[in-house]
Amino acid sequence: MAGPGGSEKTYALPPGCSVADDSQLTQREHPEAAHAYRTAFQRDRARVIHARAFRRLAGKTQVFTHRHSDHFRSRLTHTMEVAQIARAIANALHLNEDMTEALALVHDIGHPPFGHAGEKALDEALRPFGLGFDHNLHALRIVEYFEVRYAAFRGLNLTLGVREGIVKHSRSYSVADHPELTPYFLDQQPPLEAQLIDLADEIAYITADMDDGIEAGMLHAKALRQHVRIFDQSLRAVEREHPTAAENLQGNEALKKMLNTLVGDLIRETRRRVNAGGVATLTDVRRSGQRLVAFSPEIEDLRREAKQHLYATLYSREELQRDLQEATTVVRELFARWVNDPSLLPAASQSQVPSQGLPRVVADYIAGMTDQYILLQYSDWRKG
Repeated sequence: MAGPGGSEKTYALPPGCSVADDSQLTQREHPEAAHAYRTAFQRDRARVIHARAFRRLAGKTQVFTHRHSDHFRSRLTHTMEVAQIARAIANALHLNEDMTEALALVHDIGHPPFGHAGEKALDEALRPFGLGFDHNLHALRIVEYFEVRYAAFRGLNLTLGVREGIVKHSRSYSVADHPELTPYFLDQQPPLEAQLIDLADEIAYITADMDDGIEAGMLHAKALRQHVRIFDQSLRAVEREHPTAAENLQGNEALKKMLNTLVGDLIRETRRRVNAGGVATLTDVRRSGQRLVAFSPEIEDLRREAKQHLYATLYSREELQRDLQEATTVVRELFARWVNDPSLLPAASQSQVPSQGLPRVVADYIAGMTDQYILLQYSDWRKG
């Protein structure tokens, strides 16, 4: 398969840079016999897709809550778009596509209802108890403990590589702050397959949020092109290629070009950094002084400009902020209610209190809910 704008070998990294299907990273906490026709990472991908927590992403906010429209992206459809982009990048660079896709599919599985607003509310609710909420670490708890599907073990028993990627794809953790994460090579860089997930996520949500914002009538192509250079450049190219097309179709094409520009630059800059650093093996990747998957300085500047414009003109809009404030109130008040009266929790949650502590159990219970379910819980309480 050819990479963007070149032959198959144009962007391929040295073979040793990718995670092999028989490497240490395919090990599982509970040993399992090899599958007859699927690799370890293919099995991980399937286990994530069949997980309840993955299905619940369909009912969790990306940017627009359920009340706006059924046409806008949910956390699940966003995840699918990230997986498509990430796999395309891995294919072009000749990295492990199956591991990359498994990581992309699981990267947001730890998000609570209402997206980042729900995460912030839970984190703030836990702070007085000396605790916090981090969706990456919660995702690890989900795949290691909360998913119960197999007779031989609790959790999904994912490979070490995918669990490491869950922890480290978007940030670094120190052993001093998180000694429980010691098995995940905290003093080393993650594999390239994990590194690329964070920027595939960036590409997906910047372009998709512009798309949804335009669909919602909150963003307009004419205004976007005045403030977002990468969109303007893309739209100009579309206008030359399709001068008589309808404006909405020109906008759609411009977003596609913008996405392809970001992806193509990421592929080229990653290859440049790998070559410049003399990186030829996974060990070299891990010992690198910085992450190797990156945009070029020019495109990074354009990406940052686009992201800042979305914060200024979309995410801060009164309609969305009103929804997010409601979400914060719902999470905080239900958290306080269940901490003050744990007898109201389901029996399964109550049974975990002795080992996990009440505040963490309440946070776990809330984090597993969809937007609609937590709103129903809140409405029933207020009525009752």
